Formats: sequence, structure tokens, C-alpha cells
Amino acid sequence: MFLRPQLPETPTPNLPMTPQHAHVPVCGCQHPAPLAPPPQRAFPSVGSGAVAAVVVGGVVVVALLAAVVVTAVSVAVAALVLRSLLGAQHRRR
Repeated sequence: MFLRPQLPETPTPNLPMTPQHAHVPVCGCQHPAPLAPPPQRAFPSVGSGAVAAVVVGGVVVVALLAAVVVTAVSVAVAALVLRSLLGAQHRRR
């Protein structure tokens, strides 16, 4: 329709049928053989000591964060209790 673009048809080239692995030299000179691809490097091995250190470090960090949260909640509760006690004291006078 109006908003749908139409791609032009691409003509197929008329190439002679040659086998895919046929090597036809272009020139008469001798070229060096292509270089081999670099070898695949394996992942470095990680020792169990490193894994244990990461796990222990994670546990310590989580414990510290939990301690901070518990402290913050207890301070907030204490502040609310003090506020209500002081507010009740001012209302009685």
C-alpha cells in the first residue's frame, strides 16, 4: 500500500557452476600458505580457595547490612516511643 516500502527485486547473477572447494590460482606467482587461526584459550581455572573467599566475603557484607538495618529499625522505634511519651507529657500540663 502507501506506507509499506517495496524492495526492488535483485537479479541473480549467471555464474558458471564451479565446486565450492576448487582452488583456481589467479596469478602464476607462489603465495605463502594462509596463517592458522589462533588457538582457543580456555578459561582460567579458579581455585576452591578463591571461591571460598568470595562466599565468606559475601556473607560478611550481608551480615553487616543486616546489622545496619536492625540498628536503623530499633532507633526508629525508640524515636517513635520517645516522641509519643514526650507528646503525652506535654498534653497533660
